[in-house]
Amino acid sequence: MYKNSKYTVLFPLLLAAGVVLGLLLGQYMGRNSTTSEIKGMLRQMALPTNKLTYTLSLIENQYVDSVAMDSLAEHVIPLLVKELDPHSVYIPASEMQEINEPLEGEFDGIGVVFNMATDTVIVLNVIPQGPSDKAGIKAGDRIIEINDTLVAGQKLPQRDVVKKLRGPRGTTVHLGLGRQGITDLVGVDVVRDKIPIKSVESAFCIADGIGYIKLGQFARTTFDEMQASLDTLRAQGATKLIFDLRGNSGGYLDQAIMVANEFLHKDQLIVYTEDRQHKLREYADGTGAAQDMDVVVLIDEGSASSSEILAGALQDNDRGTIVGRRSFGKGLVQRQIPYSDGSALRLTTARYYTPTGRSIQKPYTIGDDESYEEDIWNRYKNNEFFSADSIHFADSLKRVTPGGKVVYGGGGIMPDVFVPADTTDVTKYFVEVAGRNILYRYTIEYADRHREALNRVRTIPELQALLDSDKGLVEDFIRYAARKGVAPDYRDIARSRKLIEAQLRAYIGRNTALEDNGFYANIYPVDNVVVRAIGILNDTQKND
Repeated sequence: MYKNSKYTVLFPLLLAAGVVLGLLLGQYMGRNSTTSEIKGMLRQMALPTNKLTYTLSLIENQYVDSVAMDSLAEHVIPLLVKELDPHSVYIPASEMQEINEPLEGEFDGIGVVFNMATDTVIVLNVIPQGPSDKAGIKAGDRIIEINDTLVAGQKLPQRDVVKKLRGPRGTTVHLGLGRQGITDLVGVDVVRDKIPIKSVESAFCIADGIGYIKLGQFARTTFDEMQASLDTLRAQGATKLIFDLRGNSGGYLDQAIMVANEFLHKDQLIVYTEDRQHKLREYADGTGAAQDMDVVVLIDEGSASSSEILAGALQDNDRGTIVGRRSFGKGLVQRQIPYSDGSALRLTTARYYTPTGRSIQKPYTIGDDESYEEDIWNRYKNNEFFSADSIHFADSLKRVTPGGKVVYGGGGIMPDVFVPADTTDVTKYFVEVAGRNILYRYTIEYADRHREALNRVRTIPELQALLDSDKGLVEDFIRYAARKGVAPDYRDIARSRKLIEAQLRAYIGRNTALEDNGFYANIYPVDNVVVRAIGILNDTQKND
């Protein structure tokens, strides 16, 4: 072997470059190209291949006035994303915290549940062992001042109040409280801390041997919360489950997969996703603790994305019964990609398919987000909320489950058992008292009058016994509504009485330590979807 010198290495490279350049020049000279054309060719070779990048570079370097490129990007990026699909979105840095908090499962704050029904911040509940609990804040307290600034009666948007109460953990906020029986404001200093956001809104035994779980979203903590709720329900004797996904718009894909794994047997396909290069299949690993638990899943037009993955996985594997109305129809998977300034691009990177190969993404036209968003309203106008016969699927989208059940793709999950929206008990009187917020405001005042007794409630049976003891609840409300300008219509009241009483009891129940358990335990008797689910599970028991 011989040793190469730098000249023996460079010479062939220079020769090759010369040949290429000679060929290019020859090509253009052969076409009688002018010197300017050759120069133009060389300039073109130096241009960026990305037209958008080149345009932005021209604006930044050659535009007559200086331009704030960051500000320009804030306008340009949303326009670009709008030309993709309805679920790809640009998230400005100013909105990131608000958007991410529900999915991350926590925020920094003072740990109270409140409402502003009367333009005053009324504390409904205090999170046990949270910052407010430690500072001595009680349910029923009014927050009159925040850091010596008057907030009561100022018609502040709720969002502004939230911003004043939240802040970095370890910081202190001073509150001036109005408290029953005390004339002067009660001053309290609250040290902000980490506050958990629950994705399991409610979990309790709704009937003999039947548990109920209401899941609001698929957050980072969802699977752990689900496991804890299932353990508690089984300890209370639940062998069957109603899993309520109505209004659940989705969240983290991995959490939906892990929850589905709880109910499916080993090697059953949960979902598969396809991007531009890969197909990824997710199978149950056989470790699920609820594999033999009878389950009914409740869905409606607000159930989307991860909710549909879970419902589709159970439906396609002939596992349980899907009850309710057709789901939203979101079969696109997004990845959130951060920018250095704290903003992010939530970009669709894949499609997902149910185990039978269904894409349940409903049709959309690129750039026409308005029609896409009006789809739910169009379903209502087309009578889809009230009749399954109004819902039509193309035969080409038909699939068959291993058990022989026919299912369809192309626009949401169609339930196994359709339950129409129930408006039977909705009267003009009910619309008035509910729509004008009179019913809800009554429950706040009721809670104030019965605060001592409500604060003692710890279990659903205790709550029901307390509410049952008030025989004049509805009549007292009717008198209250009359004072607020809604005259009694006794024909309407007779028709809506069951609905009115259920809502009164539900909102009062939420004003106890039971929170949403107190609400759902009292609202379900007028919820025809839940009632149907209980019937299905009871029939299953009889057949067993």
